[in-house]
Amino acid sequence: MKDVLSQAEIDSLLEGLISGQVTAEDIEEDTEQQKLKTYDFRRPNKFSKEHLRTLHVLHESYARLLTNFLSGLLQAEISIEVASVGQFSYEEFTRSVVSPTLLTVFRYSSHKGNAVLETTPHFLMPLIDLQLGGTGEMPEELRELTEIELSVARKLIGKLLEQLSVIWKDIIKGKPEIVSTETNPHLHQLLSPNDIVLVITFSTNVGEENRGLMNLCLPYNFLEPVLSKFSVNQFSQMFNEREQADIKAVEYWLNASDVELIAAVGNGTITIKDFLDLQVGDVLLLDRQQGQDFDLYVQDQLKFKVQPGRLGNKLAVQVVSLAEEAWELDG
Repeated sequence: MKDVLSQAEIDSLLEGLISGQVTAEDIEEDTEQQKLKTYDFRRPNKFSKEHLRTLHVLHESYARLLTNFLSGLLQAEISIEVASVGQFSYEEFTRSVVSPTLLTVFRYSSHKGNAVLETTPHFLMPLIDLQLGGTGEMPEELRELTEIELSVARKLIGKLLEQLSVIWKDIIKGKPEIVSTETNPHLHQLLSPNDIVLVITFSTNVGEENRGLMNLCLPYNFLEPVLSKFSVNQFSQMFNEREQADIKAVEYWLNASDVELIAAVGNGTITIKDFLDLQVGDVLLLDRQQGQDFDLYVQDQLKFKVQPGRLGNKLAVQVVSLAEEAWELDG
């Protein structure tokens, strides 16, 4: 419906009112009809736009975590990104799944309900090939997974779910457990056809040619107990608290880390013969004058200028300034 009428439309309405062809009731009825929206009672929208946006942001973090984890685990170029987040009926979801595929039903012991992770062959089979020592090739023809491949796939899926628990740790406590796996989506009846599910679709790349998909299907009854945590304010507060906890953890481990410090007195040049004849008490001529600052290296990197001295009965140095090289690195 237009918010503003053009001058021609205003003139036309006035003419109709004056001539009696159009009444005020007709205009009001027409306006009410334009406000009506179609609503499908078989497929109600149980997730708000705010929920969808929050879940999109949350699983973008999951995609980055999986990219880094799988790339390191399998020593291959793997990338995963969130392609879409939407709500559908369970029947629509199962109809969109192409066979063969692998559907993994999982649950949390501390949480009600099951969820589904679907991994397509173009994503899963190159991972299995890499896990078995191959180069990540996709078979020429799509086929059902063998028993050995299913066993390897189940372990890989377990690792994917472990990474999911890292992202969901502030929402659902505990770790997800695999309930069952199924390669034929049409034989899998986890929910009734009209139940509403939220589907997060990830686009995957294994190497340069193997492009696949991964779908995380979260039923409404699975998300309902924790749905309030997906409001923007609650979500922001939750991640701010976690960020502060992460900062404190990093500070703790940094403070507990050992670093090597080397104070360089100076440099000098002598012949090999003089070096071989060095004795205790010999004096070496260095390129540094008396009172000039020493260089202090931290993990083989020049960081500070220092002055020598003693602390009790031990030799020590006092930091007097930041080295120019350190300024350049910081800049």
